[in-house]
Amino acid sequence: MTQVLLTLNAGSSSLKFAVFDRETLSETAQISGKFTGIGGAPAFTARDETGAPLDNAELETINADADHEQLIARLFDWLEQHLGQMPLEAVGHRVVHGGRNFSVPTFINDEILQELELLSPLAPLHQPHNLAAIRAVAKWRPGLPQIACFDTSFHRTQSRTAQLFALPRALSDEGVVRYGFHGLSYDYIAGVLPQYLGDCAGGRVIVAHLGNGASMCAMHDRKSVATSMGFTALDGLMMGRRCGTLDPGVVLYLMQAKGMDATEIENLLYRKSGLLGVSGVSNNMQVLQQSDDPHASEAIDLYCFRAASILAGLVPSIGGLDALVFTAGIGENSALVRKNICDRLAWLGLELDSAENARDATCISQPQSLVKVLVLPTNEEAVVAKACQNLLP
Repeated sequence: MTQVLLTLNAGSSSLKFAVFDRETLSETAQISGKFTGIGGAPAFTARDETGAPLDNAELETINADADHEQLIARLFDWLEQHLGQMPLEAVGHRVVHGGRNFSVPTFINDEILQELELLSPLAPLHQPHNLAAIRAVAKWRPGLPQIACFDTSFHRTQSRTAQLFALPRALSDEGVVRYGFHGLSYDYIAGVLPQYLGDCAGGRVIVAHLGNGASMCAMHDRKSVATSMGFTALDGLMMGRRCGTLDPGVVLYLMQAKGMDATEIENLLYRKSGLLGVSGVSNNMQVLQQSDDPHASEAIDLYCFRAASILAGLVPSIGGLDALVFTAGIGENSALVRKNICDRLAWLGLELDSAENARDATCISQPQSLVKVLVLPTNEEAVVAKACQNLLP
């Protein structure tokens, strides 16, 4: 009898899921979908492996105040109707922060859940919701194995130098170091690079994961050498609502001159900054590109300037650049952002093909470009499903 694996990616207002056949473990999920608008006006969508919408009549009416626990219960009921006799073997979760102790996919028990809870202050937008989904599954399906897959794991190949802050050694020894994030996305891209770069896949590659959350990873031999995010997912690139790299003196100023406490500063830096804060319009790049507000244009310019600057700063870690890969929502869909970033990197010998870029082609660089530029869709769910497959007996 065919067995299936379920992957869950729980955010503050969304819950993404995918179902994979354990025997074939194709990168294409048999069923995938999501709840959106959690906490306000929840909505549910689902598609089959061809992308065709699936019937969701039984989930058309969802209580406005339904939380992750209630929605996961509804999801299990819905899946049982659509999976028929195919038993669910395990649930794999994207967990953003694994800290020092978790560098590989791990079966979840109460003790491990408590350890992961301690990391919530380091990823306040993600970790609490990741763990809420784990608790909900444990409540509704207590015997079902659950596996945590960590966004920080991919970056554990970095040298100690790349992971250190210039802080007193005692703090570094306590774990105040650079962890890096979006590792599941980078893991997937690293896995498919040979299909697009051949023997050059093991060369000097920078992957730009540009979405509402954004980071970059410099790779050599398809392993992480350096990344833009650090101790938390607040560092590095300007993002949808997050500020990215910030002079620490600004935080001191906000505390001392503005009288803001830690909670207020956290809310400002994680939720009110980035594209939303600069534009005053939206954190959505598509909305900003369609806006005639000059502040929207300024936010896009700053986003691209910061992205190109940070990308250039990663080049020394791998001694040059052979290929640049754009992925995730903005990276895969915004020709304007890709162009504005690449135009600032022409000094690297990067020559963009404007026509190919405009049509979101897989390869968007000129044939003579010294740096090959690719646009590749990421698939974090497939990485989680593969990890579950490898861990299960």
